[in-house]
Amino acid sequence: MKARWWFFPPATTATASTFSQPAAARATLKIPIPPPLVALTPEHYNRIARLVAHKIPVKLQFDIQAEFLGGPEESFNVIGEIPSTGPHKDEFVMLGGHLDSWHGGTGATDNATGCTVAIEAVRLLTKLKLPLDRTVRIALWSGEEQGLLGSKAYVQERFASRDSIQQGSEFNKLSAYYNHDIGTGKFRGINVGGNDMAKPIFEARHLGATTVMGATARHTVQSGGTDHTSFTWIGLPGFGFVQDSMEYQTRTHHSNMAVHDRVQAGDLMQSSAIMAWFVYNTSNRAEMMPRMAPPARLKEAGCDGEERVTNNRPSHALGPPRVKAGALF
Repeated sequence: MKARWWFFPPATTATASTFSQPAAARATLKIPIPPPLVALTPEHYNRIARLVAHKIPVKLQFDIQAEFLGGPEESFNVIGEIPSTGPHKDEFVMLGGHLDSWHGGTGATDNATGCTVAIEAVRLLTKLKLPLDRTVRIALWSGEEQGLLGSKAYVQERFASRDSIQQGSEFNKLSAYYNHDIGTGKFRGINVGGNDMAKPIFEARHLGATTVMGATARHTVQSGGTDHTSFTWIGLPGFGFVQDSMEYQTRTHHSNMAVHDRVQAGDLMQSSAIMAWFVYNTSNRAEMMPRMAPPARLKEAGCDGEERVTNNRPSHALGPPRVKAGALF
C-alpha cells in the first residue's frame, strides 16, 4: 500500500529553515488522523512547483524516523513563589511562560526566552528585596504546544472549571497573570484582550505603557494561542506583551532556527525589567486588577466580575463589581 504524502509550504518568508506544522492536515482536510507531513522552505517548495508547472517529473526522497509511544506521557508545571507578608498576602500576581518547545530546534525563542524573562523578573524582585503587598507566583507551563495543557489544567483546578461551573479556592485571589511567548523581541506594549478597564492603569504615569492593544477585543471564547488565554477564558485578567517581531514569525517560530543564536540578550534584559515592574506594581496596588465578565456558565455559579455588553462598556446587571479600576498605587 502506497503512503499518501502532503506537502505544505510554510506560511512565512523564512529561508534555510524546516518548518513543521502537523495540525495543518486536521484543520484543513478535516480528517481524524493526518497523513505524513513534510514542511518545506519556500525556496525548495517553489522549485518543485516550477518544475511541476513545466511538466518536468520530480522525485523526492526522505529519511524520516518516527516513534509511536505506548501510552500517555507524564508532564508537569513548575511553580514558585515569593511569599508576601503584606496585608493582602493571601492574594497573588502571576507571571510565566511555557517550558515545553517544538522539536525542530532547541526551543530558544519558543519559549526559553519567555521562561528566562519570567525567572529573571522574579530574581530582580528577590534581589532588590522590594516590599510586596501580594504574593508573586511564577509558572513555567508544560504542554503549551499540545493545546495549553499545563496552564489549562492548572487554571481549571485552582480557579474555576468552565465546564462544571465549579469555582475553585483561588478564583477570587488572583489579581493578574502576565505572559511572555513571542520570542526574543523587546517589549513595546501590552495587550489587554478586551479588558478596557485595564487600559488606563497600564497607561498611568508609573507604568507608562505607550502602546495598549486589544481594548475593544471580544472576550476569549476559546483558550488558544498562548497560556494567558487559559485565564481570560474563565474571566480572569491575563495579559500578553507586545514585542518586536525579530524574525519570530518569519524564521524561528516552530523551526530548526529556534536556537540560542537567534536570542538577543539585551532584549531579554529589557523585557525582564519591564515584567518585574508590572508585577511589582500589580502586587502593590490598593485594589486587584479589574476583571471582565466571567463566561455565561460561570455566571450561573455566581462568580464575580464585571458584566459586559457588546460595546465593552460596563453594565451592572449582576450588581456592583468586586474590583474596580483605580490608581496604580
